[in-house]
Amino acid sequence: MNLVERLGLAALHRLDPETAHGLAMWGLRAGLVPLAGPVTSARLRTRIAGIDLPNPVGLAAGFDKNATALHPLARSGFGFVEVGAATPRPQPGNPRPRLFRLTEDRAAINRFGFNNDGAEAIAARLVRRPQGAVVGLNLGANRDSPDKPADFASVLRSCGPYVDFVTVNVSSPNTERLRDLQGKAALAGVLDRVMAARATLLRPLPVFLKIAPDLTPDALADIAEVALATAVDAIIATNTTLARDGLKSPQASQQGGLSGAPLFERSTRILAQLSQLTGGAVPLIGVGGIASADDAYAKIRAGASAVQLYTALIYGGLSLGARIARGLDTALARGGFATVADAVGTGRADWL
Repeated sequence: MNLVERLGLAALHRLDPETAHGLAMWGLRAGLVPLAGPVTSARLRTRIAGIDLPNPVGLAAGFDKNATALHPLARSGFGFVEVGAATPRPQPGNPRPRLFRLTEDRAAINRFGFNNDGAEAIAARLVRRPQGAVVGLNLGANRDSPDKPADFASVLRSCGPYVDFVTVNVSSPNTERLRDLQGKAALAGVLDRVMAARATLLRPLPVFLKIAPDLTPDALADIAEVALATAVDAIIATNTTLARDGLKSPQASQQGGLSGAPLFERSTRILAQLSQLTGGAVPLIGVGGIASADDAYAKIRAGASAVQLYTALIYGGLSLGARIARGLDTALARGGFATVADAVGTGRADWL
């Protein structure tokens, strides 16, 4: 992290977290944030669900909810960027405050509730997305929707032509009863609707599924079964957790989803179990608590073909993505792996 970024982070941490994020996004769009540029190598180049990535380190959904900073983000060193979540209609989300730093735990709690500008506005921005960058969209449902599966399909039809993949998000803890859609029959129904909507597009579009880290073994087995049956292109493991084990911060009692360092072990175990259940037939993307190249390397060895991060940027700055990608290249070389694919799942047994 350079001096400008270090000073900028120190200033932002003096502000309310959501205000700080808004200011950071403004600075990014205004060209005030140093950008790392592309990061790639023969070892880092990765193919997942038919998509070629310059490196396997992605920016998770939630950082750029409304696709307003795609051009600078495409130059920030990430191998891919996921925007959203988008819902069919704009919605304000939950009342503020709804984002909390847990500095002592290198974590955050959010209860945003899918605040976004709506699919129509986001689609209009995605039309002007940077060429050559890999951009995905997280699909959400409106809080008051009587038919949430229809919402996922609606956003896909509106925005699908302009992105490289979409993610069905049935795992946010901040929209009432959304996680109920992870049940076997409900999930199959959601994915059937989404796949039918995908069939109306003029080109193939990979569909990913994002799951929670708070699943029982039986529930996880059901998800693996449904994902295989519906030919989901990849699974993102995992979203935020409702658990609060071992936290030190005075903000630990806030309601919402916990992300950051405390999630690493829980999410990596789910990832490894899912890798075992799917037998490598479905590519996995590891998310949860990644703050270093060693963390990314551990996720890959647990079964992930790619990784995503977000919360660690609060403490490490936007350049962290590029630093992790470069460090991952070194870790793979140290482990004797010629490619990311060679390392996938080689340490899975350590997490089972």
